[in-house]
Amino acid sequence: MLVCVQVDKQQQSKDSVYFRDGMRRIDFVLSYIDDKDGEKKQDRRKEFEANLEKAGLELETEDKSESEDGRTYFLKIHVPWEVLATYADVLKIKVPFKTNDITDKKDVPMSWLCMPYRLPEHVMQPEPDYFTATFDKSKIDFFLIEDKETFFPPSTRNRIVYYILSRCPYSKEDKDKKGIKRLLNNGTYAAAFPLHDSRYWTRSRDANCESERYALYKYWARFSRFYKEQPLNLIRKYYGEKIGIYFAWLGFYTEMLTYAAVVGLLCFIYGVASFDENVWSKEICNETIGGQIVMCPLCDKKCGYWMLSTTCSSSWQSYLFDNTATVFFAIFMGIWVTLFLEFWKRRQAQLEYEWDLVDMEEEQQQLQLRPEYETKCTHLRLNRVTQEMEPYLPLTSKCARSILSGATVLFWISLIIASIIGVIAYRLAVFAAFASIMKDSPTNKLDVVGSLITPQLATSVTASCINFVIIMILNFLYERVAIKITDMEVPKTHVEYENKLTVKMFLFQFVNYYSSCFYVAFFKGKFVGYPGDYAYMFGKWRNEECEPGGCLIELTTQLVIVMVGKQVWGNIQEALVPWLCNWWVSRSARNHPESLYSRWEQDHDLQSFSQLGLLIKLFVYIIYVFIQFGFITLFVASFPLAPLLALMNNILEVRVDAWKFTTQFRRPVAAKVHNIGAWNEILNMIAVFSVVTNAFIVSFTSDMIPRLVYKYAYHLGNESTMEGYINNSLSVFNISKFQPKNRPDDGENPDWYRDYRYPPGHEKRYTHTMQFWHILAAKLAFIIIMEHVVFVVKFFVAWLIPDVPSDVKARIKRERYLIQEYLHNYELEKLKIQLISGSNMKNLVTVSHNKNCYS
Repeated sequence: MLVCVQVDKQQQSKDSVYFRDGMRRIDFVLSYIDDKDGEKKQDRRKEFEANLEKAGLELETEDKSESEDGRTYFLKIHVPWEVLATYADVLKIKVPFKTNDITDKKDVPMSWLCMPYRLPEHVMQPEPDYFTATFDKSKIDFFLIEDKETFFPPSTRNRIVYYILSRCPYSKEDKDKKGIKRLLNNGTYAAAFPLHDSRYWTRSRDANCESERYALYKYWARFSRFYKEQPLNLIRKYYGEKIGIYFAWLGFYTEMLTYAAVVGLLCFIYGVASFDENVWSKEICNETIGGQIVMCPLCDKKCGYWMLSTTCSSSWQSYLFDNTATVFFAIFMGIWVTLFLEFWKRRQAQLEYEWDLVDMEEEQQQLQLRPEYETKCTHLRLNRVTQEMEPYLPLTSKCARSILSGATVLFWISLIIASIIGVIAYRLAVFAAFASIMKDSPTNKLDVVGSLITPQLATSVTASCINFVIIMILNFLYERVAIKITDMEVPKTHVEYENKLTVKMFLFQFVNYYSSCFYVAFFKGKFVGYPGDYAYMFGKWRNEECEPGGCLIELTTQLVIVMVGKQVWGNIQEALVPWLCNWWVSRSARNHPESLYSRWEQDHDLQSFSQLGLLIKLFVYIIYVFIQFGFITLFVASFPLAPLLALMNNILEVRVDAWKFTTQFRRPVAAKVHNIGAWNEILNMIAVFSVVTNAFIVSFTSDMIPRLVYKYAYHLGNESTMEGYINNSLSVFNISKFQPKNRPDDGENPDWYRDYRYPPGHEKRYTHTMQFWHILAAKLAFIIIMEHVVFVVKFFVAWLIPDVPSDVKARIKRERYLIQEYLHNYELEKLKIQLISGSNMKNLVTVSHNKNCYS
């Protein structure tokens, strides 16, 4: 029944989630503007709303005269009990049938230490603990139904409404034209959203409103609560399982980061504390050693000869991250990743049980086809499982779409690689320019920073910043491309859609964010040749060299700029921009009392999740965190403080995301998911890959292995010391053999460069010495040993820790047993009642017959 009313705004507070009668709850709101030239839109709305009423929904319209702008109509939707029960049966929603009788054995020793971090029990556990079973409309009295109006929570109600809206037709001529998504795209409706239950900063005046939004803001979304635990059950109840799982994962990841951050900080402190043991840096800074060694130019023509002592500061900086503790931390992080994944599996299994997600994926796969799939697939075939006809995409069409999709992804990845090559070309081209400009620069005379401002630093920082800008631009463009090509593939189910989009996005983001770090870690300085026979890129630009201390400090710089820059930009984009937009949109109604500013108008003025929906918004949040996870695992050997930076960011990220969801965005449609989906496999992939990358960073990017080989095999004297290491790690070159294109413009008398080659005059001059091959063998041996040690520990830990806690297994078995037992007893009781009713009826018929015979 459609009701259109005009009521004086002063008569009744409109900050309510109920119809005008105060009885029927508003489960969903549609808004639209009645255009002058919108006859087609009017016809679509009329047909759509008529079909909604046929589906059993109840509608009530707020006239545009009642809205703040005088232009917007609001259509309020209520789903009555009969419709709820029908679709709860269709969607296999689990509901309570018995109070949980398994005692909770969570007696944690010294639990009083955690009291400052705890939230009130009514916030952490907003609902009693029940055993649940799949809803069956024919067995309503089997379930614990006290009040039909509150039996299904608002998140379930809006999920059911959206399920109906997404499949409701709006055209009499073409029944394939259906769904609210299309109506939003063509402008028939301006917005579609469920309502928040109150203002976030105060409770609703309506006693029937739960004011859960206020509780979430008070206990979760305020920055002053950063040290408190998250009310995950309340988040799940209000927003649905998908958002609940996201915050559960983010909170668990942040908690586990604490251990990695502490160990990384201790490794950094060790580097600071053992500064005096850095013999090689002392030799570089020593005027009688490093001050007497003149190095070959780092570029052609414009770069002059330079004293090794000019790298004194960078050598000390590099030691902070390139010391013995680095090896320990790389091994520790390999084990930490395994512990994180195994404990997350246990936490995930616990949430799956508590949130009624056990066996959910199996049921939902066959149950919920995407509306877009049903519309676009016109061919039908028999489903062997359900034995019903269902739409399908022909194999030829599926292959063609997959090939086009794959080609598009490859094109964009090629675009990233091309941009990285461009940045490398920039580095090679401008290094000589910086060297020429900074040779007589006034900054060289500054006491504190003069020695730090070098052509290498200038090139590295500017290239990293340019690379970061390119990353952001490509990321912005590809997000939209990935969605378009995933839509083009027409995935069958929501799970399949999300998995396809996840793979595309992560593959692109992996190359986009990590390629520059891979270049610095594994390619820069590895293919430079030697004086007189340098290697060139495209035959034009001479390949970059690492400083005498290696490329590790530059990898650290690259990592910090990309990692921190991404986090800062992400927070600006996802928090500041929505706040400014909301402030601007609601400026005229900001001072209105509740009675004049309706609940639906307040939510309408908030930021929407756009046409991309909750999936894409959550996807952006998740992928930011996963890219960060990659940074702190794949390259952590170069920067032990990365977990600490990630921890500080995530503590802020949890509250920023909570604040955005609670205060800046409309309430999203609740969505049910089994777990974090394809991200589990991506985590496992990163965990394995990180062991390899960190082993290679320690071996080939840092200077650790050459130093150890020198200390134990090539040291001076009888004691194993690092004295003389610098002279040992350098090779001599006869400058008369310089080619004209390599010879610098000024004329000095140098003869040193970084490599292990025979000197001029030797029969094997300029070829690698035996020490080079010993070092290479040691590097490869370290990689093999480290990988095997970490992988053995990883597999042992994975075997040792069960994926599902024993108490969760017991609860699942208990619940399945009770469902069978209760259903059996329930059917017996029904049968007894039927038999008794049949016997009574038979007796009644016999008595009646006897009376007739007597008569």
